[in-house]
Amino acid sequence: MKIIHTGDWHIGKIVNEFHMTEDQEYILNEFIGIVKEENPDVIIIAGDLYDRSVAPVEAVELLDRVFSEILLKLNTPILAIAGNHDSPERLSFGSEILKNKGLYIDGILKKDIRKVTFKDKFGPVNFYMVPYADPAYMREVFEDENIKSFDDAYKRIIEEIDKKINLEERNVLITHGFVVGDKEPELSESERPLSIGGTDYIKAEYFKNFNYTALGHLHGAQKVLNNKIRYSGSILKYSFSEVKQKKSLTIVEMDENGEVKIRLKELKPKKDMRIIKGEIDALLDPKVYEETNIEDYLSVILTDEGELIDPIGKLRAVYPNVMLLSRENNNLREDSKTSAGEGFKKKSKLELFKAFYEDITGKDFTDDKYEIAEEVIDKVEKSEEGA
Repeated sequence: MKIIHTGDWHIGKIVNEFHMTEDQEYILNEFIGIVKEENPDVIIIAGDLYDRSVAPVEAVELLDRVFSEILLKLNTPILAIAGNHDSPERLSFGSEILKNKGLYIDGILKKDIRKVTFKDKFGPVNFYMVPYADPAYMREVFEDENIKSFDDAYKRIIEEIDKKINLEERNVLITHGFVVGDKEPELSESERPLSIGGTDYIKAEYFKNFNYTALGHLHGAQKVLNNKIRYSGSILKYSFSEVKQKKSLTIVEMDENGEVKIRLKELKPKKDMRIIKGEIDALLDPKVYEETNIEDYLSVILTDEGELIDPIGKLRAVYPNVMLLSRENNNLREDSKTSAGEGFKKKSKLELFKAFYEDITGKDFTDDKYEIAEEVIDKVEKSEEGA
């Protein structure tokens, strides 16, 4: 069976005040072309179809066009789940009707995990669909007060699946979360934390009974432990921490024994995301930019000494999509002053606030303050999701 695994489309996303929908339409048209070429048995979208729980109209229209092309013209079934950016209720609307057209979409996690079965010449392949939900919701669904973290929740989910799974058949799990193996995963700045207190890790060992686990959430394509557990990564670069990543689709070919072979099919965007550095006069020299795509999204680091007059205006006269502009010397000065300490980019909002509070006040960040800050940050995160 041939499977195309993708995820983290984030349709409707805005990056540094630039709307990405046109770029997403371009790359999704490329995706449709790859579907025509590969002719898979099924497509998996492992969450975060939209970037916000209330998606803008143009994002909904784009997803509708893409799904219509794949389902109605190419007759290729789609299995899609909600990610932490999606609205479970909105994504689930009409799902029972749409499955007759080959669209199996699960937004709301239920105790009875949905299983969808497709057959190839070797027999059935069972796909278990586990949409994103936070531990508090899972605790209610499973009526289990022992669920305090994502790891607790997934241990319970797999226990429920194990009661019914047929290990004589081939089985695939689809989910959206922060699964870790024996080494630190590759992270990106555009990934929203799943929890405030650092309880978002899920042990990869839980998925050992599945022939393949299709993951969403991390934006870099990567394996966890081995090729049987993989993130497809996002379809576009959504932050400058991703400039070195090559975006791709994961082509999974499963044989009669459930063994998988993996191929990555590179996606080539209309506009790439790059970081350029130098003195402003050098960057404006045609000899520097004439061999590049000046339409790319850029973070520009200027190395000039002294004051500059309207550097952003001059740069955008040549590079219209400059997203960020910074001065190297200023960066060095700011880094020397930060109270967050080394490794601040890897710290959670709560950890950063704790460091800030203790540095400014000189007082301990007590447990009661920790609880208040955690509650406030959680409310802000949820309000941003619904914005």
